[in-house]
Amino acid sequence: MQHSVGYTILFAGLICVACAVLVSSSAVSLSEMQQANAALDKRKNVLLSAGLAQPTDKLDAARVQELFRTVKPMVIELQSGEAVPDIDPSTFDQRKARNDPDASREAPPNDSSISRLPNHAVVYQVLNESGELQMVVLPIEGYGLWSTLYGFLSLDADTRTVRGLTYYQHGETPGLGGEVDNPRWKARWPGRLAFDGAGETMIEVIKGQAGPPEEDPHRVDGLAGATITSRGVTNMLRFWLGENGFGPFLKRLRDTRKSS
Repeated sequence: MQHSVGYTILFAGLICVACAVLVSSSAVSLSEMQQANAALDKRKNVLLSAGLAQPTDKLDAARVQELFRTVKPMVIELQSGEAVPDIDPSTFDQRKARNDPDASREAPPNDSSISRLPNHAVVYQVLNESGELQMVVLPIEGYGLWSTLYGFLSLDADTRTVRGLTYYQHGETPGLGGEVDNPRWKARWPGRLAFDGAGETMIEVIKGQAGPPEEDPHRVDGLAGATITSRGVTNMLRFWLGENGFGPFLKRLRDTRKSS
């Protein structure tokens, strides 16, 4: 049976509308699940950075929630380092804030190609059973060779000693810059010192091999064949540990420890 041109066009249009509604509905219904998975993945990497979990652990949602009970997320004002209790860290989107002109500022010239800084940031304090600070986990980001690397740096309560470093998102070359994910390389970070005795940021990834932490406290082995990515790690750590990053927050922690 033949149909008119108008009927064919109408039928095709209805099919297109039905498909569009189906796709849109699926996207909306999956949005909450995607957000929940992203939040779970971020928590996993906070735990890995802090050494509260190992890459070989089975980290389902229940296990992550159990391990995360000693972790206290908090929002701070980046420039002053002061806590901002009115902002919920569970809903605050730091990347969205960074890209919002009303919630961010232009970054000063830096070697990590960071163009904007959010006015606020989320940090994670790891507490013991008595509620005392054991370590702090800081979000870091910066440019490597091909991509922006996103990760977490954990420092001891002394704010100097590195407890761990992990990256959860990047587009570096597998086997080269992608070795930032290698457990053997990440195992070389604990025990290194981010600052010298005078408070200057000294941590760096060198070309070649560094000595053990007790002999060579400020340097970490470079990534073989990935000089630019290695330099990128150094640049982002020095930026985020400095006065334009988490320097003011870390100073407040140090001052609090001295006065207590």
